[in-house]
Amino acid sequence: MRYRRFGRTNWKVSEIGYGMWGLAAWTDTDRAEAIKSLDRSVELGCNFYDTAWAYAAGLSEKILGDLIKRNSDKKLYVATKIPPKNRIWPSRREFSLDEVFPSDYIVEYVEKSLQNLGLEQIDLMQFHVWEDGWAGRDEWKDAIQKLTQQGKVERWGISINRWEPDNSLETLRTGLIDAVQVIYNIFDQNPEDNLFPLCKQLDIGVIARVPFDEGTLTGTFTKETTFPKDDWRSTYFVPENLHASVEHADALRPVIPPKMTMAEMALRFILSNPDVHTTIPGMRKMRHVEMNIATSDGIGLKYDTLHELKKHRWERTPTSWSQ
Repeated sequence: MRYRRFGRTNWKVSEIGYGMWGLAAWTDTDRAEAIKSLDRSVELGCNFYDTAWAYAAGLSEKILGDLIKRNSDKKLYVATKIPPKNRIWPSRREFSLDEVFPSDYIVEYVEKSLQNLGLEQIDLMQFHVWEDGWAGRDEWKDAIQKLTQQGKVERWGISINRWEPDNSLETLRTGLIDAVQVIYNIFDQNPEDNLFPLCKQLDIGVIARVPFDEGTLTGTFTKETTFPKDDWRSTYFVPENLHASVEHADALRPVIPPKMTMAEMALRFILSNPDVHTTIPGMRKMRHVEMNIATSDGIGLKYDTLHELKKHRWERTPTSWSQ
């Protein structure tokens, strides 16, 4: 495993982190295998774990807390998230800060996460949705500064709404946000335009989420792929999205380097960008952990491949199903 400096926090984080949504909130997860996969990730050098209260109402946080207890001799960085009070993902422009993150609610959910994790301090607490229109409001600023002064949170971040990387820039300029979590992959290259340069200027940590485009960049989906009704992907991969996603993924097949899978190429595309400090694939199985972490070997994609992949940028905007 290779490590990167996580912006002005100066943390040295594993460039392959661990996205923990699927460990608790997905219907087909084998809990015992998930726990073994977590343990294996620590053995292989992973030290950055991203969870959220919303992942099964705190269950994912509790699973992470148990992992920390089992590895008390190691520094594992904990990143979690405060859910929107109105429970709507993503946020919308018309939502007010008072509807989504009132001050007392921020404090309440920091306390809930601390209890679930069994910690006295959270390394990185993130807002699970965000609107840049809230940048000038003092309420959230006062709340997070107070929690930091109390030693309950070390650093603060925002998880940027799907396909809206610029819906954050003014908030970052407040100087109170130390990290951003944004969708960045072969299809979603928009963060390179404005977000990444500003993060570099302000020395803000960058977490790239959804490296496989919710699965299409593994190359295993077809236009006939279906999901159980109680699986969130059944509402995300509506025919309009599934068919287009599969077509875009199929167009990538001629670009895949020899002896490499599409999934490996997708991760190496992200790791080839020094502006990204860690990426957090979901890993529910041991083989996923071992395959994904194996890409952290310092070998980026060749220039010709990266140049070709730039042509596969896919411009998308939020819709009723984009979640």
